[in-house]
Amino acid sequence: MTRLGENGPIVVVGAGPCGALLSIYLAEQGHEVVVYESRPDIRRVDIGGGRSINLALATRGIVPLVDVGVIEQVDAITIPMKGRMIHAEGSDQLTLQPYGVDPHEVIHSISRGDLNAILLDRAESTGRVHIEFEQQCDGVDFARSVVSLTGPDDRAHDEPFGVLFAADGAGSNIREALLAVNGGEADIDWLGHGYKELTLPPDDDGGFRLDPNALHIWPRGEFMLIALANPTGDFTVTLFAPNEGPESFAALETPEQVEVFFGREFPDFAVLVPDLVTQFFDNPTGRLATMRATGWSHGDQAVVVGDAAHAIVPFHGQGMNLAMESARALAQQLVDRPDDIAAAFQAFESDRKPSADAIADMALDNYIEMRAGVVDPDYVIRRELALELERRHPERLSPRYNMVMFSTMPYAEAQARARRQAQILTELTEGVTSISDVDFDRAADLVAALDPLPGLDPLARPDALSVS
Repeated sequence: MTRLGENGPIVVVGAGPCGALLSIYLAEQGHEVVVYESRPDIRRVDIGGGRSINLALATRGIVPLVDVGVIEQVDAITIPMKGRMIHAEGSDQLTLQPYGVDPHEVIHSISRGDLNAILLDRAESTGRVHIEFEQQCDGVDFARSVVSLTGPDDRAHDEPFGVLFAADGAGSNIREALLAVNGGEADIDWLGHGYKELTLPPDDDGGFRLDPNALHIWPRGEFMLIALANPTGDFTVTLFAPNEGPESFAALETPEQVEVFFGREFPDFAVLVPDLVTQFFDNPTGRLATMRATGWSHGDQAVVVGDAAHAIVPFHGQGMNLAMESARALAQQLVDRPDDIAAAFQAFESDRKPSADAIADMALDNYIEMRAGVVDPDYVIRRELALELERRHPERLSPRYNMVMFSTMPYAEAQARARRQAQILTELTEGVTSISDVDFDRAADLVAALDPLPGLDPLARPDALSVS
């Protein structure tokens, strides 16, 4: 059994939100940490590259930010979103579907780069974290305990490690090397849909052209458009669509096809973006996949965390929240088992993998809900009933979305509870066209049979981030 740092340098590969957060936790435990990052320092270089520039921050991501003392800085750069604003097909009327019944049940739009910069600053402020940028990880030699890196000007070099934390994303080279020695597997399930990011500019006065306090969705059955506000007055807009078929990226090959498609499907959006066609062809089309792995660690030498361990599709707004919650969970395992790193790594996987698999499934389910379900009458009435039952029985029932976004219960538990609640909601809404027709006495009996909801993490404060 070994203690952290006993056999050599503590190395984190990847300085995204997950890796930066993990390095802070390790530093706060008293360790010296070296972080290697393949990209330039985002605080000094605009790297762009087609990655989502804003994300949905929810309770599971907020808790670690409170933990490491950066929540006030984060609060200054977030925009609260109180619900989904539905841009229904063929209608000029917008419908807001609230996320919850309590004022704090909002999600927060935040710039990936700005959040990352805050975490990098906090890591360096510990005095124990040293970050090396533009260092591409090419592989690992576990026999020699060295990580192979390529720096600027293609300079290759090996660096020693005692313990290696791989936070280098879904395409992790460390994961591949780790699985080769521990016999684990990584299964990648490519979604037959991709995404394209666009920008809706601010108005002439620098203000928002849409309500900034909502997640805007244009649901169209097999595809959809979503928009999240940025503090600068613009919106990051994403088209999710099939890769092939009549309504797909493959069918949008010419400027004329793009103009016709957006003019027909999203006319209220298209009229606000004069350079829509130019953006469409300048920005890359991204791929979407779910990656599930087994064998997250190798003895006391290495462990994967974040997307390197569990990559999910973005449709529940939980990729970053999942990764940051996992970084916190890994750090806690190291505190709980300070004399046995290997056991801490094994416990980390045993604890987190069921929940990672659960949110992967729920994220895929939420894609169908967002692109089609939100305008389905049966979905709408079940959602309204779920919120009403939450008002009446807050100690026993919470909608699935709310358990995922506004609680810290394990994802696997939220998934299991949601399945039981779905049965109740279906039973209560059968043949019903309005929740005023629901038998609420019967509902009370059914809800009473549910186990009480678990309490929140003490750091999941309702006032952690501004909601207006």
